[in-house]
Amino acid sequence: MLVVCCIKQVPDTTQVQIDPVTNTLVREGIPFIVNPYDTHALEESLCLRDRYGLRVAAISMGPPNAEATIRKAIALGVDEAILLSDRSFGGADTLATSKVLSSAISRLGEKEEVVLVICGKQTIDGDTAQVGPGIATRLGFTQLTLVDRVEELDLGTRRIRVRRKLEGRYEMVEARLPAMLTVVREINRPRYPAVPMRIEAADSPVTMWNNEVLRLDPATVGLKGSPTWVSRIFSPERATGQIIGDGEADPAGTARLMVETLRNKDLLPF
Repeated sequence: MLVVCCIKQVPDTTQVQIDPVTNTLVREGIPFIVNPYDTHALEESLCLRDRYGLRVAAISMGPPNAEATIRKAIALGVDEAILLSDRSFGGADTLATSKVLSSAISRLGEKEEVVLVICGKQTIDGDTAQVGPGIATRLGFTQLTLVDRVEELDLGTRRIRVRRKLEGRYEMVEARLPAMLTVVREINRPRYPAVPMRIEAADSPVTMWNNEVLRLDPATVGLKGSPTWVSRIFSPERATGQIIGDGEADPAGTARLMVETLRNKDLLPF
């Protein structure tokens, strides 16, 4: 039985810059990382493999340089890793992305039963949290989002029980398999790859599937198959700050001045 973990290469948002003329991301010289939420999805996949004797396949959709993301999964010990890369996949929104990923998962399922698909809660570049649910809908899998603990996986009765982290509370849910989980950071602490595994991963061949393998209609994937698109990216304007008084030399006077300033701006209830 197989657990499929979906991972994505994303730009390091701490160093993202926006071209003021084109309003697009400046990608030159920007380092790429594995989406942080996906590292927790990968860790949970490996933990479930160790607990229940499953196999783990990692898949990622992206350009050829996303091979680095796949190699990181190999270094952590996944049993199979596949990069989905084709020019026709480029520019995809969440709908088109979920189509390619679900097609790849279905292909894996032809060889071995897929009991779980695990994704990160969301990506830090798109922040939509739509791809995981989109995969579940296309595959007809049970959808369990915001999971922070897998309580039990019963392969005999084909049931799974998880805890979901909601706002101000937790929710215990039991559902049927196969299922798609999206996980939050609190679910685990990702492991680091051992040096021998990193060396081995650097020399390991990477399986790449293009559209000749998946045989999807080019009109339904990539930019052509995306009903939504980004029309503009911009940095929000922020008002400049104001320094009031000298809090170190005259804290009492500064406090009075602060109260007076806030009152003049009608920001106090009195």
